Amino acid sequence: MYFDNIPTVPTAEELLDRSFRRAAKKMQEKSGSKSRADEEFVRAITQATHDKLVSIIQSFPEFEQLPPFYRDLCDILFGMDNLRKALGMVGWAAKNVRDVGKSISRGMRRADSLTERRRAVARIASIVHRSDEALRYLNDVRNVLRKLPVISADEFTIVVAGYPNVGKSSFIRLVSTAEPEIASYPFTTKGVIVGHRNAERRRRIQFIDTPGLLDRTDEERNVIEKQALNALVYVADLVLFVIDASEHCGYSVEAQEKLHDEIAGIVSVPMITVVNKSDLKKTEGRFNMSTVSGEGVEEVLAELLRLRGELMHDEIVDIRSELPMPEMKRRGGRSEMKTDY
Repeated sequence: MYFDNIPTVPTAEELLDRSFRRAAKKMQEKSGSKSRADEEFVRAITQATHDKLVSIIQSFPEFEQLPPFYRDLCDILFGMDNLRKALGMVGWAAKNVRDVGKSISRGMRRADSLTERRRAVARIASIVHRSDEALRYLNDVRNVLRKLPVISADEFTIVVAGYPNVGKSSFIRLVSTAEPEIASYPFTTKGVIVGHRNAERRRRIQFIDTPGLLDRTDEERNVIEKQALNALVYVADLVLFVIDASEHCGYSVEAQEKLHDEIAGIVSVPMITVVNKSDLKKTEGRFNMSTVSGEGVEEVLAELLRLRGELMHDEIVDIRSELPMPEMKRRGGRSEMKTDY
């Protein structure tokens, strides 16, 4: 995953504390005159602070090189301009810490070393503190990025969409490994949730549960809704649109149909429409199901699998996935592989 290795970003105080302790240790190890020890302290704190600031920048991925889904998701959640500004501020601090530290350390032998040491510490601390807001912001970003779902580009992906509270999460929970929160109020799903289901040829199907969408303009949509659109546009191989004909979701069928038509115009992949809550009301001419009673769920899943088969009929298959698994036979206290060829 692109974000797993981002370490905790320290605050300015935490960063300086670590750098001071490292510099103090260096100073104790340095033998010779007091002035040389002070000079070594300034060099050590400069190096430690600079290197930590640079490592923070390098721990974040090159956002422009991320797959479009993740790149746009980061833009939706944080704003790429804000991210660039925060990383730029940390870069500014790293450069200025290095320049100030080098400048002061070079002149220490011609001046009072203790005074220059104190001046260096004050200047470096001031620079780092100016980047404290950026450091805190980046740590907040890091905490969110590490929780983003892992979406594989190699797996067939079914994105489930529709208005809030129509039963998207309930369906995902029934047919995949995902465990979304189920509740009777809108926008229970705050972000994209991923579940999987085993398929033939040792492949998996990837189900994506998206937050509920409302029928309104892009400018009016909130961060939660924009995440749903992002998944529809970038990762869907097939879209399942869920309608609540009973209108118990709180939205009219007319509004739901309008959203259906909008999404159909956005996506470039096939879309199947299913009516949920059939225990309350059914609709002729469409698949009907009830995620409460389970009625019709298997039929909807079977249709999704059928469409997947049609869409993947040109897929290159590794012949090894069609071969039977060899049996393991124990002989003489050892496990040996038994095959029929």
